[in-house]
Amino acid sequence: MSCTNPKSNIETAEHVETTTSAPDIKFDDKLKNEILSQIHEEGMVIVHCNYDAFMDGSIRIWKSTVLIDKASGNRSSMHHAENITIAPEWTFVPEGKSHRFTLIFAPLPKSCEFFDLLEDIPQAGGFFIQNIKRNKSDVYTVNIG
Repeated sequence: MSCTNPKSNIETAEHVETTTSAPDIKFDDKLKNEILSQIHEEGMVIVHCNYDAFMDGSIRIWKSTVLIDKASGNRSSMHHAENITIAPEWTFVPEGKSHRFTLIFAPLPKSCEFFDLLEDIPQAGGFFIQNIKRNKSDVYTVNIG
């Protein structure tokens, strides 16, 4: 997730314990059913992201965001982003507010035990969260920024 801040170009990413509980994000019912069907059929990976704005700024996600299996280097591409704009568009987040969004990825290899979340972008400001421990549900929550 890229972010801009009028006072700083510094970005941070912090890993949080994985969980099966989801943030309060509203999906369109038709889209939700379609996504849930694909997740169950194909073994997709869901990553719920929390971003806390310490000052006014904007965030977005790049289509090139991937999950990387630590053992094999296999990359699972992002299939869908919910509640965040895709680059080049921006989502404004006011100072002191949290913004939650969800990313859905292609399945990880069955042998995967740990993986990284990488926003692979051609400029500074992408995030990189390392060593996320795989769980049985393939649903995770991370803090970004």
